[in-house]
Amino acid sequence: MTVLRLAAFSDGEQGGNPAGVVIGERLPEAPEMQRIAAGVGYSETVFAAPEGEGWRVRYFSPAAEVPFCGHATVALGAVLAERSGEGVFPLTLNDAAITVEGRRQGDLWSAALQSPPTRSRPLPSQWLSQSLDLFGYGPEALDPALPPAILHGGADHLLLALRRREALAAMRYAMDAGAELMREAGVLTILLAWADGPQTFHTRNAFAVGGVYEDPATGAATAALGGYLRDLGWPHGGRITVVQGEDMGCRSLLRAGIDGTAGGSIRVSGTVRSLGGP
Repeated sequence: MTVLRLAAFSDGEQGGNPAGVVIGERLPEAPEMQRIAAGVGYSETVFAAPEGEGWRVRYFSPAAEVPFCGHATVALGAVLAERSGEGVFPLTLNDAAITVEGRRQGDLWSAALQSPPTRSRPLPSQWLSQSLDLFGYGPEALDPALPPAILHGGADHLLLALRRREALAAMRYAMDAGAELMREAGVLTILLAWADGPQTFHTRNAFAVGGVYEDPATGAATAALGGYLRDLGWPHGGRITVVQGEDMGCRSLLRAGIDGTAGGSIRVSGTVRSLGGP
């Protein structure tokens, strides 16, 4: 099968998170999709096939199927828009129905997803102590304005917000221990964030449970973060910009639109660039 390779949430012609996109008349069997995703080696590969008026979609990391992936959805939106014309495309996931919109933006494509419903809850103390130990942080490293939490926006993410940008840059963890903690806590990723004002966040995203040390751009976690900020009453002004991947040398930009509907969808958008090849 042909695997298209794109980088979603790029900073112009640079950065972004690579994703594989496979479109066919039907979805392959799950073991075949897992085999293809492992061969591609990106943090996620998205598989899509026509279903009714929209598309049936599944996502696979190199190690396992995941319920939702933002950057692969945005990459898919760009591919669908290029093939079928600009517009909004309904997507049916394993556990949710969402949309992605694709538009031409100069020499690039842009896409915006509407996430599954969002929610958040305080992080249980056992996971707080274990996650701090995992990264070598003390409680004093945390930003009291953004309490540790479990965030949901199609998948669960563990949030640790840090007081200082330097602590974010210093992120280190043991991958096996990280994967074990993520499985035990039932989260897909651990999101580390630093607030550079009310509308700009710098983040890093550990994804050991998916076989990936760190993602340079994570749309699902950004959607979950937007929902959390709304729940918290944070002065987001209806939108935030997330800078991710900078400490990996792969600066990426994600934008989230946040309305006032409690638990509602978050709109996450960005640009997409081709990585060349078939």
